[in-house]
Amino acid sequence: MSEKIIPVIMAGGKGTRLWPLSRSTAPKQFMSLLGKNTLFQRTLARVADTERYEAPIVLTNAEFRFLVAEQARQIDQPVSKILLEPVARNTAPALAAAALIVASEFGERAVMQVLASDHDILENEVYADCVARAAEAAHAGRLVTFGITPTEPATGYGYIEAGEELGGGAFAVKRFIEKPDREKAEQLVAAGGYLWNSGMFMLPVGIFLQELRQFAPEVLDAATQAIAGAKADLDFVRLDEEAFSKAPDISVDYAIFEKTPIAAVVPSPIEWSDLGSWDSVWKLGEQDESGNVADGRTTLFDTHNSLVLSKDIHVAVQGMSDIAVIASEDAVYIGRMEDSQNVGKLVKHLASMKETAPLTETHRTSYRPWGGYTSVLNGDRFQVKRLFVKPGRRLSLQKHHHRSEHWIVVRGTAEVTVGEKVIPLRENESVYIPQGELHRLANPGKILLELIEVQTGSYLGEDDIIRIEDEFGRD
Repeated sequence: MSEKIIPVIMAGGKGTRLWPLSRSTAPKQFMSLLGKNTLFQRTLARVADTERYEAPIVLTNAEFRFLVAEQARQIDQPVSKILLEPVARNTAPALAAAALIVASEFGERAVMQVLASDHDILENEVYADCVARAAEAAHAGRLVTFGITPTEPATGYGYIEAGEELGGGAFAVKRFIEKPDREKAEQLVAAGGYLWNSGMFMLPVGIFLQELRQFAPEVLDAATQAIAGAKADLDFVRLDEEAFSKAPDISVDYAIFEKTPIAAVVPSPIEWSDLGSWDSVWKLGEQDESGNVADGRTTLFDTHNSLVLSKDIHVAVQGMSDIAVIASEDAVYIGRMEDSQNVGKLVKHLASMKETAPLTETHRTSYRPWGGYTSVLNGDRFQVKRLFVKPGRRLSLQKHHHRSEHWIVVRGTAEVTVGEKVIPLRENESVYIPQGELHRLANPGKILLELIEVQTGSYLGEDDIIRIEDEFGRD
């Protein structure tokens, strides 16, 4: 058994409540909001203490696997495993799979701390004390959740009613309460003894598996079979899709915590936010003398208590109060701050229409393990992109059935394979890739390689890529 805590970080969510910056293929955990590092990187940093923690296990999906690996690499944070969920089945099956891996590697007496990758937490002595108290309760045989001390009658969180004191700063869980309306939330906060449900846990692995066996055997069975059929893929572990898909779509709260008699809660008066809405980002940010939080290319005039974010275009706001203005590369959201909890409804509406659905899924800039690309211009039978390739990286050896490509180097040095030829290119030099020809792009240099790519042909979709060799394990 490891005396250290084994962190399990959940990083597979596709929430779009922070649209238009957050999209289904680029959710908020991989975004930097009002700071340099992303929320996922800040979560990794909280478990970087090697005296307290083992290297973390990250739970995510195949679509985000390279984002996870790259963002961990950027901050030099080792990751034990990146566990890929083949289908979304909520938190209970995912944590069951993680617990089985922890038990096999560290023994059933080990304790794992479950962290969400999209929360903002101030890491200080108060936070460290809460973690220590939760670990103590877990070692004593309790399934522990962190209950955030309310600072307002929030309606965006579920609540936990604390019961009898168990010692060491932990309390028995009396009941869970669904997200309340405003009146109910005010009553709960006024009454005291109620905490926000943070979705973070400290779990003794053997006891957690025992409770799964009693209260959610179908979850445990599916996770067991998914682990048995799992396959290693580069630095990733792919759970067996057929087995995992048989698991119920259920949260660990419903599957276990609302049923088990050994649930405990540690009241945690920490600075915490799940950043689930634009008003929560505003509350977290550094407000000026007018109560505004602004970041990026912005000008605010006679504006109060507002959030204005823009990185790509200059946004000027005049004579407004209590609003959120969020500009991305290809969309702008403007709404009252009090309505920001309902952005998800707007996103569903946009996703239901063919012409706006892509705005909920992808950004103009998409990231890949080798770098990425930005869509610049789309037309009839042509498309223009900006490609950027990291030093020492290369794309797959590939061909296209329906398009040809022109590459023009604007920065750095490229090494281009076209058929049997390997062509070096410098700035202002170009190459033509005929339709159907095998080709590969690499950056042998020390700086970022940037190119302009012009595609022409009858079909320009991203799925017209036939990969012959790929060092990132993609089909």
